Amino acid sequence: MIDNQKPLGSGFGARSTATDVLANIDLTGKRAIVTGGHSGLGLETTRALAASGAQVIVAARNPAAAAAATKDIVGVTVEPLDLSHLDSVRAFAEHILTGGQHIDILINNAGIMACPEARVGPGWEAQFATNHLGHFTLTNALWPLLEGGARVISVSSAGHHNSPIRWDDLHFVGGYDKWRAYGQSKTANALFAVHLGRLGREASVQAFSLHPGKIFTPLQRHLAQAEMIAEGWLDASGAPADPTFKTAAQGAATQVWAATSPMLDGLVGLYCEDCDIAVRAETANEPFVGVRDYAADPDQAERLWTLSAELTGIDAFDASR
Repeated sequence: MIDNQKPLGSGFGARSTATDVLANIDLTGKRAIVTGGHSGLGLETTRALAASGAQVIVAARNPAAAAAATKDIVGVTVEPLDLSHLDSVRAFAEHILTGGQHIDILINNAGIMACPEARVGPGWEAQFATNHLGHFTLTNALWPLLEGGARVISVSSAGHHNSPIRWDDLHFVGGYDKWRAYGQSKTANALFAVHLGRLGREASVQAFSLHPGKIFTPLQRHLAQAEMIAEGWLDASGAPADPTFKTAAQGAATQVWAATSPMLDGLVGLYCEDCDIAVRAETANEPFVGVRDYAADPDQAERLWTLSAELTGIDAFDASR
């Protein structure tokens, strides 16, 4: 079997920006949804897509803040969406479905990282529920508008190296670890793309996941400065100290590339980083580079899809639900 999980030689790299990636791509007439598209990487993604002609719907937990952040961007509308509450996800999807317009790009960008232990819904661990189950529900609910040529992009992270899916304790009932919980949710994002890519082939829907890189954004809001200094991200004065960190515009580039690049035509389910398909981590010479086998395994992906459908009660590919 051919292994497509290897770089294509895209011509872009770690320092490319979202604008660079879209320099020769016209998105006029295209419609995109970006969850969390008003802050950090999401805002840069929204700006780049809109500048290339796309109509962008920003799905935001705080619509007022989103409207303020995007008010000067032509072609952007804001709709309320709280991924941690499935009733909100369903309401958003029903509203979009009522419009009946095809969605060309869905970028599942919003998320939380390393937050204090919290439970949502029927006791679900908050990072898994928000980062994965919320986007799982959203994508399945929007499926009628995605069929026929959409790309669905899941923003994962190199953080997936911290944990596979913890099948024996998915919600950390036996003891919470914020980084392992984040890692599990990012592994789930990658596996979601693997199985959606497989299921979506007949409907001409492509799915990809990605690591955007390390970027200072509101995602770090739950981390104390002392913790970031200990990690080497900041120096003793609190100034950025890690030269591998990207700007927000550079961080947004890979998700924009995955959403639009013609080089990915005919491919599905792959994990990307630095504006190209990533290597497999087991072949990389550096830690936290590439995709771990457990985050790219089709059997694990199918198992997670089945479990997610049971938890959320939705599966666009199961007529019985």
